Amino acid sequence: MTLPATDPALLDVLEELKAREPIFHREELGVTREALEAQTAAAFWQVGATGLAYDRQHVIDTVETRFLEGTEPDTSRWASSDHWCRELGPDTYLLTYILDQAGRRSRRATIWRRSADGWQIVYHQGTLIRGRRRSARQPCGIMRVSNFASPGWGIGGMAARTDYPTL
Repeated sequence: MTLPATDPALLDVLEELKAREPIFHREELGVTREALEAQTAAAFWQVGATGLAYDRQHVIDTVETRFLEGTEPDTSRWASSDHWCRELGPDTYLLTYILDQAGRRSRRATIWRRSADGWQIVYHQGTLIRGRRRSARQPCGIMRVSNFASPGWGIGGMAARTDYPTL
């Protein structure tokens, strides 16, 4: 199974969002509490690679502390690939990609909203990729959702399965 290519009309959005990822590891975008609050929607939350959910306050506290204490990981050996963007609604976009953190690979999904004040993160999830290396564009745990008025892609919870039944 292969993801479709990003709609050519969204390539500028794709490039803007790629420049903002991986989220919370871009010092140039601001790491003060105020900057982090501006980057995240009021209802922001995320699911980490461990499967645990974190609210906005916890994420901001953690990121701010990492930068203040100098414990932010060295990102110089990190690489991202397989970026894909889809418009979800007016000024709302899903960006997915693979992040390789010096051998620790995860599939990332971020929902972004563009406002008059700039980009805000609405939701983020990282899922560890385990097992054999997949082909570059082969999704991990993504299933076709066909019982909605507008069929689309749903994100499954298992990293190694792509044989989910159609909903």
